[in-house]
Amino acid sequence: MSMTRGILAYGAHVPYRRLDRAEISSVMGAGGGRGHRAVASFDEDTTTMGVAAARRALGALDNTTPDALWFSTVAPAYLDKTNATVIHAALRLDSTIPALDFGGAQRSAVGALRAALTAPGRTLVVASDIRIGLPTGPEDGGGGDAATAILTGSSDDGPLLAEYLGGATTTGEFTDRWRTPGSAYSRTWEDRFGEQAYMPLVRQAWADALAATDLTADDVDIAVVTGLHGRASKKAASGLGVAVADDRAATIGNAGAAHPSLLLADALDGAEASAVVALVVLADGCEVLFFRTTDALAAGRPTRSVAAQVDDRADVAYTRYLAWRGLLEIQPPNRPEPNRPSSASALRRTDWKHGFVGATDRTTGITHLPPSRIGIAGGAVDDMDPAPMADATGTIATFTVDHLVYSQSPPVVFAVVDFDGGGRMPIELTDADPAEVAIGDRVEMTFRRMFTADGIHNYFWKAQPARG
Repeated sequence: MSMTRGILAYGAHVPYRRLDRAEISSVMGAGGGRGHRAVASFDEDTTTMGVAAARRALGALDNTTPDALWFSTVAPAYLDKTNATVIHAALRLDSTIPALDFGGAQRSAVGALRAALTAPGRTLVVASDIRIGLPTGPEDGGGGDAATAILTGSSDDGPLLAEYLGGATTTGEFTDRWRTPGSAYSRTWEDRFGEQAYMPLVRQAWADALAATDLTADDVDIAVVTGLHGRASKKAASGLGVAVADDRAATIGNAGAAHPSLLLADALDGAEASAVVALVVLADGCEVLFFRTTDALAAGRPTRSVAAQVDDRADVAYTRYLAWRGLLEIQPPNRPEPNRPSSASALRRTDWKHGFVGATDRTTGITHLPPSRIGIAGGAVDDMDPAPMADATGTIATFTVDHLVYSQSPPVVFAVVDFDGGGRMPIELTDADPAEVAIGDRVEMTFRRMFTADGIHNYFWKAQPARG
């Protein structure tokens, strides 16, 4: 049997919020630039964005689950605790499926992808990043927030959307970018130094990758070239002798650990069958990976492309963005802060809290949200079937806009949602303009961070306007 390996599915998450770079200079008198950067909302972190990307990737498959989940980010929600387990729980994966973090630098994400492409089994590689820089600095406007998920496997696991042809890697030790533990932002050496350090490594990796795959530059249809060193990445791209994809700098920004696979997903969104796509990543060396798309790509793409998510946006004020990132201290809500979430309670109710699984009464057919042991209209005790609701859509029956409840970004919109197929519950809306919410609006579910208390993140599900 053929054991060609490659990409079985992929998905990306570009946050709904955007920062107009021109607003930076209008507020600060410096910095900024043209275009927009993607901004994770106040209730998003790298873990919740990873869940969104993973759901989009797995949503295109029928009954295909990964054998392993690998999560890479340089901005983890937790240290000394595996963040991948939260994604694992939100996806309702079996406890026998391992979930591992690939932390550290940007290179860890593309390294995890390379390892998954050459390892046995189906591995879901999730990459996510939130780029933070000091106001008016290069990453303040030039960074971006996003997440991606790529399911790797063999042709025996299902139709490959893109075959992995091979590649090459080079490594160098030089300090062109660094961030010490406890610091929120990176520091960089001068551009010329990084450019001089990277170029020999890129040339060697590119030549080695072509030789290893028996390809020439003429065989490559499109190259994705990226790295946190913008000047070196542009110089590298110009020297490959092939067509180079848009780096999305003007519409998303550089999403760090997630950016290589984000640009790869963007390229796959628009690629024809049998196209050779090169992924070139400058990160403490150079990684080059070659893929050839297949006839299955047209039918296997996710329902929402990167381009569609780029076009679907709402601007956020620069001052609000700074407050969300903790770079601008504002008056806190005039309410007591929430209590620390109970770890014991979360463990007991993890199917509901992380998986959003309700219960349907076998006798009456009524769906209970949250799940209940006793039906509201008769029936036997503990006579319920699990009712997974994370993929359910619903309609707003009524709503209220609350300016008094505790929130990091008031006001809060609470809506009573009638779910298609049964089930009703009050739930918080996110990524919605309170002035535009209306009864009858359609909503879908999204995994978010409700709040953080005593260092514990309280994750749960919110509703957002159905898009796409």
